[in-house]
Amino acid sequence: MLMNTHEARLDALRKELTRRNLDGFVIPISDEHMSEYVGAYAQRLAWLTGFGGSAGSAVVLTDATLEPSAAMFVDGRYTLQVREQVDGRLYAYESVPHTTIPAWLGGHAPKGARIGYDAWLHGKGWVEAAAKAMKERGGELVAVESNPIDAIWEDRPAASAAPAIVHADEFAGQSSQAKREAVSEWLGERGLDAAAITALDSIAWLLNIRGADVDHTPVALSYVLAHADGTADLFIAEEKVTPDLRQHLGNAVRIQPRGAFQPALEAMRGKRVAVDPERAVSAIFAALNGAGVTIVEARDPTVLAKAIKNPVEQQGHRDAQARDGAAVARFLRWVTTEAPKGGIDELGAADRLQQMRQEGGDLRDLSFDTISATGPNGASPHYKVTEETNRAIEPNSVYLVDSGGQYPAGTTDITRTVWIGPGEPPAEVRDRFTRVLKGHIAIATAVFPRGTNGSQLDTLARQFLWAAGLDYAHGTGHGVGSFLSVHEGPQRIAKSQGGQPGTDQELLPGMILSDEPGYYKTGEYGIRIENLVLVEERDIAGAEGDYFGFETLTFVPIDRSLVDVSLLSPGEIAWWNEYHARTLDVIGPNLSGEELAWVEEQCRPI
Repeated sequence: MLMNTHEARLDALRKELTRRNLDGFVIPISDEHMSEYVGAYAQRLAWLTGFGGSAGSAVVLTDATLEPSAAMFVDGRYTLQVREQVDGRLYAYESVPHTTIPAWLGGHAPKGARIGYDAWLHGKGWVEAAAKAMKERGGELVAVESNPIDAIWEDRPAASAAPAIVHADEFAGQSSQAKREAVSEWLGERGLDAAAITALDSIAWLLNIRGADVDHTPVALSYVLAHADGTADLFIAEEKVTPDLRQHLGNAVRIQPRGAFQPALEAMRGKRVAVDPERAVSAIFAALNGAGVTIVEARDPTVLAKAIKNPVEQQGHRDAQARDGAAVARFLRWVTTEAPKGGIDELGAADRLQQMRQEGGDLRDLSFDTISATGPNGASPHYKVTEETNRAIEPNSVYLVDSGGQYPAGTTDITRTVWIGPGEPPAEVRDRFTRVLKGHIAIATAVFPRGTNGSQLDTLARQFLWAAGLDYAHGTGHGVGSFLSVHEGPQRIAKSQGGQPGTDQELLPGMILSDEPGYYKTGEYGIRIENLVLVEERDIAGAEGDYFGFETLTFVPIDRSLVDVSLLSPGEIAWWNEYHARTLDVIGPNLSGEELAWVEEQCRPI
């Protein structure tokens, strides 16, 4: 029997592992910076398996006669997608966090096995857990000198050579020098000589630079060593360095080749260096340990500062949202008017939305691949439309669109679920939509004391679904960057199960998060309502301590045809009417003619 493409690739990998005397290999979606989204050169899991999600891993055992001989690990967001994209004859499907790769290896790796991993793609904690599991199995976890996938991926793309660009202070709101001085002070307080800054968005924020090396995330492949005297070393490919960049960075930032980073780590002998175990790969710890450096594990000192947006970034985000919201509103009018006539599909709708964003001006990129999903495709929370999965947006169906834009002033992310007529939505769909809406409003109107974290708020969004025996398998909210990553830590709103990072981070004024509860009925439809919100102080008469709430930042009409008003409380109706009055104020000036008239109709009080 002839092998298909991914079966042939799996076979080639097993032959390469045999050549290297390895009994298995672990393949994550990751790069040398532990990025969530990675460049094409690092899409090893997608190339090997066909999986197109943004989070997942695989284990391949060399012996194909074992059962199972390979496995895919994804969380609840990708339960449906992984089965659609990855051949179940080749890979067993495993659900995270119910199981983990170390636990799976402990139960399935051959006794005495040598399991390989790429130390530039895994965190220190994962390596320690996997090594322990293999030791208990009488085996060994082996760091490979080079990635075996790269040896068989003949047409692997090269890393991006796009130039790094300057992110102007008019958008950043704070100079790079001021940021480096703050890091210097942080190092001095802890008696440290330097910090290894390895997360791409941290480097972009610290140096006020951006790039085009990762799709939809404006970062430049690089590393930074930030020193206690306020200087820094930037390790970046020479072709990415422009005269403007050199002038911007000045003499206090030394530019070195990207390949010089590991030798620079090894030259830190006798120093005390801060490294973030959540953001730095295992190879960095190995290089420093091998050189006799004293490693102090600590959160990257830029992470919290980056998450707390300064006033300039906050206003920039409002400006970006006004521009973006008008484009999304124009699109919703178009799709709800034209789709009932037939002839529109998911791909065409996504393209039309991108076009409308471009027409609005100042769009540099999307902030992620648009989730354009109709009917059963909407039941996969992180569905990505392709030529193979593309469906027509049929009359009398639910259509979900989750999208965002990258603007110099800010990063947007919005989800709207709309009914495609001409008929009336079924009662069940209206019920589920209204329960999701009630959860969304509960987060938007929450008031909470200082010290509250995201996991403590998560229940507010789920309570109305829980009351009906329903739930959703993703977080309620994630942090968002300022012309940076659409998923930015450390804050998030989610269940605290599985040791998810960020759920214990207290919410502080200036943080931006999404508010996006949902509901998904397998094989039928999906519902999600998402706005971005800004943590702000609340002035409460007689309050004992500091209290916070949320300022809503996203303004686009929510589909009134899907709301069962009888399920809304007077307070929820008041929120709806206030929100839509504000929506008209914010995006109305960017609209005219029939588009403005449509928004005015959508924003009528209920």
